[in-house]
Formats: sequence, structure tokens, C-alpha cells
Amino acid sequence: MMDPLLHVKNLKKYFPLRKGFLEKEKTYVRAVDDVSFSIRRGNSFGLVGESGSGKTTVARAILRLIEPTEGEVRFEGMDICRSSESEINEMRREMQIIFQDPHSSLNPRKTVFKIVSEPLIIHEGLRGKKLRRRVEELLETVGLKSEHMFRYPHELSGGQKQRVGIARALSLNPKLLILDEPTSALDVSVQAQMLNFLESLQRELDLTYLFISHNLAVIRYTCDTVGVMYLGKIIEMGEAEKVFSMPRHPYTKALVSAVPIPQAEQPETAILLEGDIPSATHIPSGCRFHTRCFEKIGAVCEEREPETYCFPDGSQVNCHLFKSTALDDEAGHGGGSGKPLETKDR
Repeated sequence: MMDPLLHVKNLKKYFPLRKGFLEKEKTYVRAVDDVSFSIRRGNSFGLVGESGSGKTTVARAILRLIEPTEGEVRFEGMDICRSSESEINEMRREMQIIFQDPHSSLNPRKTVFKIVSEPLIIHEGLRGKKLRRRVEELLETVGLKSEHMFRYPHELSGGQKQRVGIARALSLNPKLLILDEPTSALDVSVQAQMLNFLESLQRELDLTYLFISHNLAVIRYTCDTVGVMYLGKIIEMGEAEKVFSMPRHPYTKALVSAVPIPQAEQPETAILLEGDIPSATHIPSGCRFHTRCFEKIGAVCEEREPETYCFPDGSQVNCHLFKSTALDDEAGHGGGSGKPLETKDR
């Protein structure tokens, strides 16, 4: 069995809060709190959850755009968290990110040519005709014409801006693309085109995707495996189709029930969660979802954090509703091991 392209183990990112001069005890925002998963080459892994659940922080910590507090991030076997700055710069050629907002991710003072060519000049040393030819090839790959090369971002539509961002990300032939809400700023009609384009691009270039979104329909359509995040932790993980068709965790059930169905009259089956997601500075004791859970089974939910229970189909869930002993007998492995789930080969 091939090793995963990306392996994340027990990743944590805590942001310290500044307090008064006489405050002795430090307070932290626990944005990412013990996240583990793996992605095999050529596959797609999706992270879903409410705003503030830590999805984007996971992506930035993987790339070391922010320094992780604890944990291990291995890309092709190399531990990113313990690599030198020069090694990180070299690895970043293989890992690129497409940001959520195409309007703010492009420099408004630079033309499309300068935006896309910058990585090629810095890392490849291309100049003159070779540089122009390479930029034209990249724009053609993402469905833009050579006439777009000397336009500024404000002269482009939202979909065109996102394609420029993709062209820039592809310029160094990366192996891993992190897509942070790549369709959220686009019109609905353009979203479908962009998703189809990303899928065809993955097949043609053998890309591996880490797809971040709060749109469950997008993740179900594009990803092999999904991790559902809540308050900095993955609380359910498995094959995307199985997670969305048979959700196990109450939080996942609530998310799935809220997805609109394309028909005139919507069934009244949506699960309405009470209250807002708690602050990451004061995470509830026990199960972090118990303050909003509609299937709470008693004091154990408030007092003890649930283990990671593993199922025979390879999926995992963090919930006291599931007994580790019964699952261990059925699955043949430790229910609380928290072993990262790896996406299957296509």
C-alpha cells in the first residue's frame, strides 16, 4: 500500500490572547485541537463545518503560513513542522493554495501576466519569450485567452479572477492543491463550471486536493473522503458518500438535514441546532458539542470527552452514542485509537 502524499497527525494551533498586565494565567484560542487525517495521491479530502470551526487554520498550518503549536505534518514523508526555512520554500513548490476570495487574493496593481509569472521568475528563473509562452500555456489550461494577459484584476469577472488564481497556483506544477472555499465568491451558474473544471484539471494533471468548504453539496460532489469539523476538532470522518447518506454524529446529521432539496416543497426534516457555536477560548468540558446536541445521553457527555470510534467501513466518529467495546469486536481493532483515515485509491 502506497504511503499517503499528505499525513496530518495530532495537529494543534493555539493563538495566545493578550490579557491585562497583572493576569498570570494565559488564555488561548484553540483554533485547531488535535486534527489527524491522510490524503493519498490523486484523491480529494474535504473539510466541512460551520464558520469558526478551524478549517482554514488547518490549511494555513499545513503550509506553515502560520506555525503549528503541536503535531506532525508529513508531505511525501518529510515532516514540514520540523523542516528548515529553505526546505519549506522548496516544498512550497509542490503545495499551493487557492484562496477563498479571488478579489482580494490578486494584486490590483499588477496585470495578469505579472501575477502568474512571478512564481516562474522567482523559482524557475524564466525570462523573455520562454516566460511569456509559459504564461500563455497556463492561461490556456484554465480556460483564459492570451488577450487576458495584460488586463488588471478589476477588468475581469469573478470566475476569471479565480481562474487566474488557479493558473498562478499551477505555475510550479504542484502535487497538492489546497482549495479554500474556491466557489463561495462566485455566482451559482459559475460555481458549477468551476467545479467541473477543477475535476477535469485533477484528472489531467494527477493533482491531489484538500478541499475546504461549508457547502456540503460541493464536498459530496468533489471529494472521496470528508472530515466534519466542530470547534477545532474532526468529529466524524469517512467516505464522502457514506458520511452524507448515513451520518452518525448528531452534528453531521444536523448539517446534512439542512441541505436544500431541489423540489418545490421542502420536507420539514431539518434539524435546528440551538444557540451558536461556542467560543474557541472556552471550549465546553466533555463533548464539545453537548451544549447544542439533541441526542445527549446524560452527564457523561458533559464530563468526559468521547473517544474516536472506528467502524468496519473505515469511518470514524467522536460520540458517546457509540460503544467502543461493541465496535472493537466487530471491526477487529481498538475503537479509541484515533488512527487517521486514509482516502481509498480510485
